[in-house]
Amino acid sequence: MAEIDALRGLAALAVVLFHYTTRFDELYGHTTPPLTFVSWGHYGVNLFFMISGFVIFMTLERTRTASDFITSRFSRLFPAYWAAIVITTVVILAVGLPGRALSSTSTLANFAMVHNLFGVEHVDGVYWTLEIEILFYCWALLSFEMGWLKRVHVLFAVLFLARLVYFWCHRYLALDLPVLLYRVLMLEYIPWFGAGTMIYRLTNRSDTRSRDFGMLGAAVAVIVIAEGHRLGALIVALSALLYGAATGMLPLKNRALLWLGAVSYTWYLLHQNIGYAVMLRLEAAGLNANLSIGLMLVISLMGAYLLAVGVEQPALKVLRGQYRKHFPAVDRNAA
Repeated sequence: MAEIDALRGLAALAVVLFHYTTRFDELYGHTTPPLTFVSWGHYGVNLFFMISGFVIFMTLERTRTASDFITSRFSRLFPAYWAAIVITTVVILAVGLPGRALSSTSTLANFAMVHNLFGVEHVDGVYWTLEIEILFYCWALLSFEMGWLKRVHVLFAVLFLARLVYFWCHRYLALDLPVLLYRVLMLEYIPWFGAGTMIYRLTNRSDTRSRDFGMLGAAVAVIVIAEGHRLGALIVALSALLYGAATGMLPLKNRALLWLGAVSYTWYLLHQNIGYAVMLRLEAAGLNANLSIGLMLVISLMGAYLLAVGVEQPALKVLRGQYRKHFPAVDRNAA
């Protein structure tokens, strides 16, 4: 859906601006004050998670086999991600970035995408969200294979309850339940995925609207209880934004926004550490913060475009083409 892609592009823009203004200043300090600090930009990640809940449920409804889904997600995520690891590593080694270079073993471990579950640091800090995404895909695929998607409301209700149990045990009993289970079940972020899934159902179904609204309200309630009213207001606002995009109520079919959405994944993969390294050099050379940020936005978007057309799109075409060639009888709507 074009509007959803455009919304993903806006989420990526918010995250990038947060890193180049607020986060860079916290870590290294701009030599001159930027025009503005986008201190709220990291909430673009929450919107990413909601969009994933929307899109993955949509994908699974069009999927006939697990291999369809695996091929679709693998071809979409991994080739560009692997290339980004190599590019980021090379740039950091060449340009330098204090405290960000990893050993070759840790760098290789990053290729699994779930490396941080085993205590391995990220080549680039933004990769932590990819681990959450891939875990969500795994649980969504398991639900599809087990026939649980027909009971999606029950699934999310159980996960929401687990999130609250962890919260209550920590807050009121001073009891810390197993951290690994908490991470594997993505309990901190599951309300955001759940909200996105319910918005998909609300915009594409008419038979379960009361339950969908109820579960969306439950996602908001969990966030308010466990995270506070501020994030509760955020999930309501982002839900309205996603609903508006999905129904075409928001004017997002703009060529610039659609292009931004098309390169949003590769932009997200490349922007942070490379941006920090280059901006440190630019500002050390006397460039003011605003010019440094502006120039880095242009550089990172150019890199994102080249990665998209040079790796992401060709790999996606080849992998999905080979899959169709070897499994011609399987429906390919999801891919």
